Amino acid sequence: MSAPSSAPPLRLTGVTVRYGTRLALHDVNLTVRPGEFIALAGPNGSGKTTLLRVVLGFLTPEEGAVELFGRPVGSLSTLERARSVAWVPQGENPRDDVRLLEYVLYGRFPYHGPLDAETPADRAIAWRVLGEVGLADRAEDGILSLSGGERQRAILARALAQTTPLLLLDEPTSHLDIGHQLDLLSRVRSLAVDSQVTVVAALHDLNLAARFADRIVVLSRGRRVADGPPSSVISEELLARVWGVVADLRRDPRTGAPYLLPHHLVPPGPSVPGELLGKGPVHVVGGGGSGAPYLRALSEAGYRVTAGALHLLDSDLETAESLGALSAVEVPFAPIGDEVRARLRGLLEAATAIVVAPFPVGPSNLPNLEEVARRLGRTPILLIRRPAGIEWDFADGRARALEENLRQGGAREVAGAAEMLAALAAAPVATAPQ
Repeated sequence: MSAPSSAPPLRLTGVTVRYGTRLALHDVNLTVRPGEFIALAGPNGSGKTTLLRVVLGFLTPEEGAVELFGRPVGSLSTLERARSVAWVPQGENPRDDVRLLEYVLYGRFPYHGPLDAETPADRAIAWRVLGEVGLADRAEDGILSLSGGERQRAILARALAQTTPLLLLDEPTSHLDIGHQLDLLSRVRSLAVDSQVTVVAALHDLNLAARFADRIVVLSRGRRVADGPPSSVISEELLARVWGVVADLRRDPRTGAPYLLPHHLVPPGPSVPGELLGKGPVHVVGGGGSGAPYLRALSEAGYRVTAGALHLLDSDLETAESLGALSAVEVPFAPIGDEVRARLRGLLEAATAIVVAPFPVGPSNLPNLEEVARRLGRTPILLIRRPAGIEWDFADGRARALEENLRQGGAREVAGAAEMLAALAAAPVATAPQ
């Protein structure tokens, strides 16, 4: 396909698709650059396959436009589309036990008339792509004799034989073991890097997407909710909000790539209909049980909550975990270290409001107040009033000075859980400045 060099391989503008009354895609915008590996991620039913089918011209959007290399997809003939974009569908099962070489040659059909035979050039391309997917030694075997991982690579080879500049894959790693998943995506990644093939792949595994893709586009209920490089998209908050799963964020020490360790589902809560896992998040700073009443009150009122930094075995941590809250956690009795402090900072930055419980403060947990103070003027801060006559500053006056700093800087003091909820309702956290 000839196209202006400035035209991106793929552009979706305001695309909306319905199946009857069900909204499958809503106002989706997406531009894919040449040679980019894009991972489409999202829960089942989020719209990933629908988006790919729209790109292929199998579905016509109710609203919006889809362009391949600068031309509306609806204006392209079937042959023009087949020469522009190759397609690896989800769960394809070949019925006839044709030779693998013959199966791969099916990808050359867009370049011939119905009665034309393949040419030596076609066969050379088929042999080349079989080598690229590591199946040249199986060329004379029947396709049905291949294992599941080999068959998926054969389907990829047939798509590559189309020699298109754009490759779409729908859950290509489904039903493959981890070794075959890594092998397949490594080969696709090499195509993008070495041959400048543009790749858009629907992947259900966020960790695989983060490892191989240049960019992750997250869909939820047909809407694009995140788009960017893995380092900016992959987060605990995203997994909780979109997938309803609580996880810990880690970094691969070799590559620096983010990955998630899921450990339990977000418990169902009384969220308002139409809202995804409630309002918020509201971050609670506490310790020693001081934060538990406020964590529970917020959760019961429909707010998502985060907590910390807390030490392992702290009763506030038990409450936070029972509510499915993301938390910054330090080992027992240790000062809050740099790694936990960075995690705390991330939770505070993501919060739409911060609640400081009346917790006892010593040198080990003083960084909690120091990090809260960094959010002055950017995030609403509520200080729960401390009971009179109880000593709480065990940091040589530094804690008292920090709390006074918070008051002078605009933090609001409230008397308890009811007043806290009233203050949040009066100034909705969804519009809090960041």
